[in-house]
Amino acid sequence: MFSDRPAPAAVPGPGAPSLVVVAHGSRDPRALRTVTALLDRVRALRPGLDVRLGHIELNEPLLTDTLATLEADAPDGAAVLVPLLLSRGYHVKQDLPAAASVSRRVTLVAAPLGPHPLLTEALHDRLVEAGWPVDALAADPAARRTAGVVLAAAGSRDPQSAEDTRRTAALLGERLGGVPVLPAYASAASPTVPEALRALAARGRHRTAIASYFTAPGYFATRSTAHAPWIAAAPLGTHPAMARLLLHRYDEALVKPYAAHAQAAHEPNEQRRTYGPPLPDVLAAASSLPFTSASASTSAHHLTSA
Repeated sequence: MFSDRPAPAAVPGPGAPSLVVVAHGSRDPRALRTVTALLDRVRALRPGLDVRLGHIELNEPLLTDTLATLEADAPDGAAVLVPLLLSRGYHVKQDLPAAASVSRRVTLVAAPLGPHPLLTEALHDRLVEAGWPVDALAADPAARRTAGVVLAAAGSRDPQSAEDTRRTAALLGERLGGVPVLPAYASAASPTVPEALRALAARGRHRTAIASYFTAPGYFATRSTAHAPWIAAAPLGTHPAMARLLLHRYDEALVKPYAAHAQAAHEPNEQRRTYGPPLPDVLAAASSLPFTSASASTSAHHLTSA
């Protein structure tokens, strides 16, 4: 179980880069309420850190508006864009780097949240809250042989997104003691949730639960859990691990910005793009701020060992 205590080494100074949580946006009003509450958890974990919200679409404030406000408030400051997104995909690879590249501030881009052990813990806890019988399955091997889980995700045409989701499914299966976990998607990829449920049933796994691999309630989450033959977990939402993971990605980006390194690893030298200011300038600027790379590394250790 995770506490809400802040990591003692991660105390931001007055010039620490702003943390901009980048959510997708949703027409479901519960999504904005959930994300807003999650940001309150982040602020409680890291008092004094400037934490802001920007949306890719559908909700206000839009990311472009948030960055414009930051530029007006502190044009010489820095920001870290932390995607409230669970895997690699178009938004992480294109939209966020593009937003960073046009900002007049030093703007770093962090990695997506998943895969990560903290997400695994949050998914596990949500299943337990929904009624997943941890003790009964541990005590009864026969019951364990009939259990299975579908990890329902939004879906993407990007193969790396599916790769990340499969990795999360594997981590959740390990956390559940070897119960098979099949990824499934609400759009753009296969298998669908009904197809994954049928695949588990064909293997004798008739007691199947749906784990909601969504950051907040919304259309895809509701549609996915509607297929549940047994129990369906709530989205990740405001689980304490989510707030800690957002801060972990923020800390990581201060040491090694994600987007520039991820892009550089997959493009020939002549095609490599620069996101925002040149990377050496970005790292030098970030390391000169009161919240240092050294303290970020220490904070990451506290996070993963908590």
